[in-house]
Amino acid sequence: MKNKFYTDFDFERLKPSPRDSDYRSPFQIDRDRIIHSSEFRRLQGKTQVFLPGEYDFYRTRLTHSIEVAQIGRAVCNYLHSKEKEFLNEEYFIDEDLVESICLAHDLGHPPFGHAGERMLNLLMKNYGGYEGNAQTLRMITEIFYRDDDHHRGMNPTRAFIDGILKYKVAFEQFKDPRNHFVYNDQKKMVGYVFGGKKLPKEFSSPSALNRFQSIECQIMDWADDTAYCINDLVDSISGGFINIQKLSRWKEENKLNNAQKIIIDEIIDWIKAGNFKKKFGALIGEFVRACGLSKRKTFLDRLTNRYKYTLVINKEIFERAQMYKKISVDLVFRSSQLHQIEFKGNSMIEKLFKRFEENYVKSLNGSKLLPDFNDKLIRSEKEKIKRARMVCDYISGATDSHAMRMYRRLFDPEYSSLADLV
Repeated sequence: MKNKFYTDFDFERLKPSPRDSDYRSPFQIDRDRIIHSSEFRRLQGKTQVFLPGEYDFYRTRLTHSIEVAQIGRAVCNYLHSKEKEFLNEEYFIDEDLVESICLAHDLGHPPFGHAGERMLNLLMKNYGGYEGNAQTLRMITEIFYRDDDHHRGMNPTRAFIDGILKYKVAFEQFKDPRNHFVYNDQKKMVGYVFGGKKLPKEFSSPSALNRFQSIECQIMDWADDTAYCINDLVDSISGGFINIQKLSRWKEENKLNNAQKIIIDEIIDWIKAGNFKKKFGALIGEFVRACGLSKRKTFLDRLTNRYKYTLVINKEIFERAQMYKKISVDLVFRSSQLHQIEFKGNSMIEKLFKRFEENYVKSLNGSKLLPDFNDKLIRSEKEKIKRARMVCDYISGATDSHAMRMYRRLFDPEYSSLADLV
């Protein structure tokens, strides 16, 4: 039975595809291309909050992405069963599309977590900046399955591209932005997802345009929030970053309302009882059931149904999520232990980028410091800005351990292994 929620506009790909008669739906093909890519596999070696390998229970970017995908599918199922006013058996939000968006949402994040992202943005300031979500878009449209014949990208559907576009405002439209932008040359992709339609005046401000998301993107965003605000706390408690003493002190030092104090006491009780993993795990279902839909009118409604709906989150659950995030920020992300790790990661990224910048961007007469494929690709490019972007691609695509090995090969005089030069 055809799902009438989606139109040919949603299924259209960047280029004509020979897979039109495939046994899979277009969205299933997008999902499979993500899962079978080397870029997706590399997420197992990238930091979520704590360095991979530090302990065996910490979540990595890969396990986090899988959890987000499961939550995203659960939200679709729940909305289908709950929102009978809007959805039915012939008109529903596609789970495979949402799953593929969720699996892909962190592909563009560099080694060493958000600290690495901030450092690369600083280093790329004169070349158009760096942003994890913009890099994800670049990967699926420019980098996936790239070969010597200059085949570029995974040729995704319009709905999939739109689903990962959390932000739609270009770097040049801000003054020294820290995040929440697309690269300047990606404005054409924003135009593509809008079908070339001119934006109404209501989206003249960057913040308004960035808030304008498809329903699948909204679901991915909430699934991401659910996964990291709950599971980051679980990992932090398991690793000793958060304990009863720290929570009690934090409760005393902050001005909290009664509902917030109850949340802190609840976590303390769970830690005392030793069942905090089970209790936090059960909350995921509550976060899913907090979702609902409301309808709106937009300038795209004649082309697609994906902008007709807004994801509505129960106020109490939304405030709980914000509370969990604040606890993580104050007790984990601002801790000296994590800042020491971030400092080390930032130092490595900075030195690697500046060495490659001297060798490949400012001049092309240097040594072959990158693998043959990347070296050849960069040397064939005449524009400095594009060469800088390719250097950034290589660094941001590295796992934490690969970035460390690169650093040691280039800057540690006692490191002389030739076994891992690829």
